[in-house]
Amino acid sequence: MPISCRPACAACCIAPSITSPIPGMPDGKPAGVPCIQLTDDLRCAIFTDPARPAVCGGLQAEAAMCGADRRHALAWLTELERATAP
Repeated sequence: MPISCRPACAACCIAPSITSPIPGMPDGKPAGVPCIQLTDDLRCAIFTDPARPAVCGGLQAEAAMCGADRRHALAWLTELERATAP
């Protein structure tokens, strides 16, 4: 069940790889690298922009992924990235 994003988390903007273009990152981004669109306060600068990659909009916060804190979310998404890497 989707939940609201945790403020100052940004795990989904750091842990996963993104293979589609991102404004400022035409080749996407590797896993573990913060997205160039991540602001200093850990928010997405292009959240409502149509140039935001579809994969970003498709990833919705949920209790299992986000857990109790940012550390859990980073670990969960990092493990998912490892498990699904080619």
